[in-house]
Amino acid sequence: MINREDMLELTRRMTPERTCFDRLAGAYINDCGEIEDSFNIHFGKLSGSEKARNLEIAKAIPFSKTNVQLKEYDFPITSKGRDSMYQLLQAIQQCGLKNDALMDVLYEQITDGFVIDEEFAIYVFHGVYDIPLKGKDKESLWESEEVYDFIICTISPMKAEYEPDAPVFGFLYPAFSGRSADREKIDVFHANPEWKEEGILYKLFGNT
Repeated sequence: MINREDMLELTRRMTPERTCFDRLAGAYINDCGEIEDSFNIHFGKLSGSEKARNLEIAKAIPFSKTNVQLKEYDFPITSKGRDSMYQLLQAIQQCGLKNDALMDVLYEQITDGFVIDEEFAIYVFHGVYDIPLKGKDKESLWESEEVYDFIICTISPMKAEYEPDAPVFGFLYPAFSGRSADREKIDVFHANPEWKEEGILYKLFGNT
């Protein structure tokens, strides 16, 4: 189960004034499932309005209804083999989105699993959060307990050219559990929990 307070703690570092994100990459997919364009940029180079707009997209994942829209999944052993999404996500997270070849593979994998007949955008955010220690009174201390290095991926239909709407699917990897990174788990978001993206879930976990 996902702890709601953990997710809210993350969102508090997703504001233009104190963002934890350092990079944003993405691709725009046409209604035939083909990549029309892609980008990869340092988050700090975005304008103030661009930062605010993109942060709203990223925050939609951790700020969603925990354990309803956002659910935690374990990666089964059978899904961790060579060329698996598990290995791909680890490699992307560890390079901080700076390998365009890896990003292209991710876009292709998602596009192959996502069944839709309209244009959509895939956005991937890389963030680093210094998790502060908490005292016995649960107040945050200055010392850092752990550095949580993570990615958020979103899929959104387009509402205008190069302007994604609210995400319909996404994920947070590694899972943020007990105020710590859990690389054996992933938090998956569905805007409509009754309509699961079975194709992408299959890409992530295989036949389980």
